Amino acid sequence: MDFGFSAADEGFRGEARAWLAAHASDAGDRRAWERELGAAGWIGIGWAEEGYGNRTLGLTRQVVWAEEYARSSAPPRSGHIGENLLAPTLIAHGSPEQKARFLPAIAAGDELWCQGYSEPGAGSDLAGVRTGAVRDGDCYRVSGQKIWTSLAQDADWCFVLARTEAGSRRHQGLSLLLVPMDQPGRIEVRPIRQLTGTSDFNEVFFDGARARAEHVVGGEGNGWQVAMSLLGFERGVSTLAQQIGFAEELGRVVRAAVDSGAVDDPVVRERLVRQWAELRVMRWNALRTLGRAGDAGAPSVAKLLWGGWHQRLGELAMAVRGAVGSVGPREWDASSPYELDSFQHLFLFSRADTVYGGSDQIQRTIIAERVLGLPREPKGVV
Repeated sequence: MDFGFSAADEGFRGEARAWLAAHASDAGDRRAWERELGAAGWIGIGWAEEGYGNRTLGLTRQVVWAEEYARSSAPPRSGHIGENLLAPTLIAHGSPEQKARFLPAIAAGDELWCQGYSEPGAGSDLAGVRTGAVRDGDCYRVSGQKIWTSLAQDADWCFVLARTEAGSRRHQGLSLLLVPMDQPGRIEVRPIRQLTGTSDFNEVFFDGARARAEHVVGGEGNGWQVAMSLLGFERGVSTLAQQIGFAEELGRVVRAAVDSGAVDDPVVRERLVRQWAELRVMRWNALRTLGRAGDAGAPSVAKLLWGGWHQRLGELAMAVRGAVGSVGPREWDASSPYELDSFQHLFLFSRADTVYGGSDQIQRTIIAERVLGLPREPKGVV
C-alpha cells in the first residue's frame, strides 16, 4: 500500500491536535470523558457504517486521530473495547435490531464494554472455553468463569463466548452473547493483582447470569466464526497509536542511558539502535498492511513484533539504570508502600506482553497454518 498523508490530512491533524489540547487536559472522570468524545463525534470514526451518531473518516485520518490522541495528555480510553471490537462485529454480523440498540450508545460513550473470552483453561486456545449458556424461555442463563477481563470493573456490558450446545467440543456449539453486567448475585468481578501492584485485569464469575435471546450475535452456534471475525478487528489503526507510546518510552530509555553513562558501552548502544530500527520496521509493516483486508496473518505478525519488542525494551530500561534500577530512586523505607518508577513498571508489566492477546506460540501457529498452509499440529502429542 502506498500510504501517505495529504495536505488535507495534515490540516485535519491540526484540527484534532487543537481539539485535544482544548479538552483533554481537563479530562478527569473517564466515563465523562467518553461522553465528551462521543458528543464531539470522535467515537466510531473507523466504523464501516454511519448513522448511529458517529461520523466516518478515511483510513489516513483515522491514523492521524489515533496518533494525535497518543501524543496528547488525554487519559487512556475506557470505551475502546466497545468501539473497536464489538461495534465492527455488530456491523458485520449483528441484526438491525442489535445495531440500533447498541451502536448509538457506544458512539455516545454512554455504555462501556468488556470482553469475555479467556478462561483459566482456555486462554490462547479459545476453542477450549467451558462457560455454558442454557436457553430459558426468552433468555439464556450463563454460568462459568472468564479471566484476564480488562475493564470489567467499569463495564456495563460484556460480550461472552459460551457453549450453547450441551456436550459440544472445540469450535462447535459456541455462541456470542451480549450480557448486562448489572446483575447482583449473578455476576462477580474480582480484580487480579499483578506484578506491578496494579489491577488492570479481572476474573469474572457468571452464576446463572441472564442474556436475552435476541442478543446472540450471528445466531446460535455461530460463535466461533463471529469470535474470529472480532479478533480480526483487534489490531490495525490502534497499533500505530500504540507505537507512538513505544517511541516515547524508547526516548526515555535513550535519555537515561546518556545520563547514566551506559551509552558508552558498545553493547548498550547496539541494543538501543536495534530497538529504534525495529520500531521503524513495525511502523512500516503496520502502514503496509492497513489497507489489506482479509490478510489472515497480519494481526499475528503485528502481535509477534510488538510483544517481543516491548519486552526487550523493558529489559533494556533496567540495564541502562544499573543496580539502582532494582531498588528505585530512593532508599527503601519499610514503613511506607514501595512505589515503582516508570522503568520498573515497564519491565514488570512487559513480562506479559508475549502472553496476553494471544501468546507468541499461538501467533506462530496461526501464521504457519492459515498463511503458509503448513500441516496442523497434531493434538495430544507430547
